[in-house]
Amino acid sequence: MKKFFILLMLLFFTIAGEARSLTFGEVHLMPRSVEKDYYIWRFLCQGNCTAAQADRIISEVNNLNDKLRSSYRAKTGRTAPCPPSDPNCKVTTPEERNAWITKASFQKNFKTGLRSLQDGDKDVALVYFEKARLSANKQSEADQAAYWLYLVTKSRNYLDLVLKSWDVNLYTLVARDSMHLKYPRTIIPKPFKSEISHYDDQNPIHWAHIKNKVKSGNHDLESFAEQYNSQESVGVYSYIKSKASKERNIYYPMPYRDLLSNLPKERQALIYAIARQESRFVPASVSRSFALGMMQIMPFLVEHIAGQRGERIDLDEMFNPRKAIVYANQHLNYLNSYLYNPLFVAYAYNAGIGFTKRLIQRNDYFRGGAYEPFMSIEKISNDEARDYGKKVLVNYVIYLNHLGGSARISSYLNELSNPSQTDKFRQ
Repeated sequence: MKKFFILLMLLFFTIAGEARSLTFGEVHLMPRSVEKDYYIWRFLCQGNCTAAQADRIISEVNNLNDKLRSSYRAKTGRTAPCPPSDPNCKVTTPEERNAWITKASFQKNFKTGLRSLQDGDKDVALVYFEKARLSANKQSEADQAAYWLYLVTKSRNYLDLVLKSWDVNLYTLVARDSMHLKYPRTIIPKPFKSEISHYDDQNPIHWAHIKNKVKSGNHDLESFAEQYNSQESVGVYSYIKSKASKERNIYYPMPYRDLLSNLPKERQALIYAIARQESRFVPASVSRSFALGMMQIMPFLVEHIAGQRGERIDLDEMFNPRKAIVYANQHLNYLNSYLYNPLFVAYAYNAGIGFTKRLIQRNDYFRGGAYEPFMSIEKISNDEARDYGKKVLVNYVIYLNHLGGSARISSYLNELSNPSQTDKFRQ
């Protein structure tokens, strides 16, 4: 039965050039996942989906989002019920609750430290930065707090803490810049096989099954990763290998060289930087908000770019990595016409160009002064865009070096207060 289901799904997802039309049975057979949520949304939007079918299929949603709520209401006239699997509905375990408390503790302490520093009280700031360091749940958080302790005190002891970190993040790179040291080692997988017969890189349901196996804890991840050691599945391979090392081995895949090598190195690095952060180079990725494919482009933007290109497109075509790169490259052409620094481009890719324009035009952001540009980077209220920007900038610098450049992250940070080097909006 399982083999039959996989064959059925492979057939379904390889009908090239045709608009996807789903049946209730096809969607019902999919494993509960964000990928299934996407196809539930598409099914709800079809004209042949009945209200009765909508009632049945909505109960299989993993996480409700605005698209699912609005499409269900349009079909039935009612509010969608909250699924038991939704984090907002289920009762959390003690372990989950403790993890949340730990994360909240770090954020509370770190933000209090920032506010104290802005108020001119360095002593209080140092107390809370140290509390943040000790309550950190991730290595990157510990590095963040330790680097701020160094910024305020200029104590080499705190800088040494960051320099000893195994992680690759904004703070470890800046710390190494200050001491003129090489950046930490990163791994570029170089598979010999071009593809493997048991993997369809454009099948979101196949990807859902892989994630479930990784999360189950029932598999030897090292040997499981080897099943996906090919150029076509290098994203999956790197994902599993990273999980096997508990994120200590840091992978920077560089697939699709034949498509990207004709672009300037800066654009290649930017596409790689975004793809690594968005999807880990898994072409069939789907986000909770239904951003699609390796480059995680939102449906409305897919349709907008398709219109610009004079193309008719089905959203599932974004699971073709080569199509996704072409569409992302066109969007980056637009963003780069206004934004030149990769950090600002990352903000715009994640939260929109309007958000980025409003942010950098404010007089209290990226204008120079004490602890800049770090203070501006840290105090951005949009948590997702703030963290996303840091990670993409780091990826960009690492990739630019892998592509033969000699980039240092400090040079990109130092230019953030100079509009002639970073953007068109402030000139």
